[in-house]
Amino acid sequence: MALAAEHPTKLVLLDDNLARRAAHAYGLQVWGTLKILLEAKSQGLTASIKPLVYRLGDAGLWLSTDILQRVLTLADES
Repeated sequence: MALAAEHPTKLVLLDDNLARRAAHAYGLQVWGTLKILLEAKSQGLTASIKPLVYRLGDAGLWLSTDILQRVLTLADES
């Protein structure tokens, strides 16, 4: 976080809610893993994020049903 604060024009990749709030308090732009996947799809780097999202869940990333549905809807994969 200290390094990011020295470079406020850069993105910070965080999924932990407390860390995200702290980063926002410093005025940092925060992206999470799901945002990265959405961007990868929009850039044509992957055809589908649905299997990747489910693999993240299987690996321990907690996703509420609401967030899962919103991300898949944004990716046109609902």
